[in-house]
Amino acid sequence: MRLFAVVILLLASIATSAQTVRTTPATEAELAQITERGRNLAAYDVAAWHGSDAVLALQPAEGSVVRYIAKRTGDGWTVAFGRLNEKRDKFLINYEAIQGSTPKEFKASKLASAKEDAGFFLFAARALETSLADFKGEARPYNVAVLPAPSNQLYVYVLPAQTKNGVYPLGGDVRYLISEDGLKIIEKRQMHKAIIEFSMGEGVKEGFHTAIMDQVPEDSDVFHVLARTPSVPEYIGTKDFVYYIEANGNARYMMTMEEFRKRKTPPQQ
Repeated sequence: MRLFAVVILLLASIATSAQTVRTTPATEAELAQITERGRNLAAYDVAAWHGSDAVLALQPAEGSVVRYIAKRTGDGWTVAFGRLNEKRDKFLINYEAIQGSTPKEFKASKLASAKEDAGFFLFAARALETSLADFKGEARPYNVAVLPAPSNQLYVYVLPAQTKNGVYPLGGDVRYLISEDGLKIIEKRQMHKAIIEFSMGEGVKEGFHTAIMDQVPEDSDVFHVLARTPSVPEYIGTKDFVYYIEANGNARYMMTMEEFRKRKTPPQQ
């Protein structure tokens, strides 16, 4: 029998609007979208992390960086560091970090004069401000990410930040859908409610947690699998269904919860 980490998390997943009670599991198309969004979120996190390290090494002048925003450009990422101007109609970029040959390799530079952006970085900076003005979290650090959404809108994610090596927080996270100009909340989805921090013990091959208020996995469930070390798969049990997120972030439906409960050990992959 393989080692199996059972982490029972009562993670509530609710939307701001009334949510239809599902009686069927997520479709392959829905799971593919969750997988894609979760992978994009994980890639953003890596870019923001290593891009920030590169810029911090330049010792930015105080006040020159209020916000940093990552954007996928072709096969890599660019992370812009700066602030909104007083009119909030330009994002002033003072430093940039551009990805090299690997996702963890970034070259940072200080711009001779602030670059005025009136496109993605402006709208993303506004979207972050709009979301954070609404967000009510715990007294702890959080990470934020902003990614393109359909119809030129923006997704903003607010997730609890890791504060200890080897300890990974899951829960207490929100996904906002923000208007194209970054000024209006279109939808707010509380992906999970309670925050649980745990470490993967030596030899653990898989994890498990429960989500009690929705019948599908969340984008941040995929992110969690990809962000932790080791990146082991995760079972997610809802009221009626069980899903499986592979170590590469791929989310798929497994079986009903009734069938899962009848098994003495996790199903073999």
